[in-house]
Amino acid sequence: MAALLPLLPRVAAAEVAQMGVSEAAPGVFVHVGKYALVNAENGGDISNACCILGTSAVAIIDTGGSYRVGKALLEAIQQITDKPIRYIINTHMHPDHVLGNAAFEGIGAEFIGHHNLPAALAARAESYLRNARERIGDEGFAGTKIVLPTKLVTDTLDLDLGGRRLTLKARPTAHTNNDLTIFDSATKIFFLGDLLFSGHIPTLDGSIVGWLKLIPELMREKAARAIPGHGPRSMPWPQAILAEQRYLETIARDVRAMIKDGKTIDEAIASAGQTERGKWQLFDEHNGMNVTAAFTELEWE
Repeated sequence: MAALLPLLPRVAAAEVAQMGVSEAAPGVFVHVGKYALVNAENGGDISNACCILGTSAVAIIDTGGSYRVGKALLEAIQQITDKPIRYIINTHMHPDHVLGNAAFEGIGAEFIGHHNLPAALAARAESYLRNARERIGDEGFAGTKIVLPTKLVTDTLDLDLGGRRLTLKARPTAHTNNDLTIFDSATKIFFLGDLLFSGHIPTLDGSIVGWLKLIPELMREKAARAIPGHGPRSMPWPQAILAEQRYLETIARDVRAMIKDGKTIDEAIASAGQTERGKWQLFDEHNGMNVTAAFTELEWE
């Protein structure tokens, strides 16, 4: 227990909860985003963000979907600990995970991401910012901008926070072409970003073949629990990913069958994956896009 004392927050658990974060394990704090599309009411606060305390430094994993969300996260962390925030880790390119980065500029932190992240963000910066402004509104969007990583992960990278080591690993194309996972040596918690969804339907912006190939590899990670990009603050591992695997397998199977039968992409959108309806939130908002991405990929097999 003595070794964990430097990781204890400066405020009581009830105060931490009031700030919108909760402790998932010693020194690991999670803000759980809403299951919703980005809008003015939530301000882009729809994904999970994490804070990991070491004895000498702090790492943040994902920062939310606007400057305002990132600023609220920063202020909460500064009340929890006086340790310096040394690393901002982005798990992938999607705006609900990276647009809060701007709130962490100027504090001396490194911004870390997958080696494909800079090109992915640069290619989408204009549309990401335009869409965020339209959905959140000018007031909620104020201060939001793209902040590119200053340090890239090409394979693996270890970060020492003091008393705990984080191992970052660049993954092949799956949810996106720039997915990064993080493993905490102290708690055996696996941070997967949007390689893991729970409750919120998975969204496909990379390769369904690659994602299904990667899942068994992820399941071999010797983790006790996992934290998803969308879902509860922590989940048992590897059981946490089984529902997502089933969904992706269903989409792939249905789409392949329809391609074989000469069906069109519109016919696939209308019927593929429908056995999963009722098992996921935001199904109607995202399933059609997932089917479209899968059909476009699988028709060339």
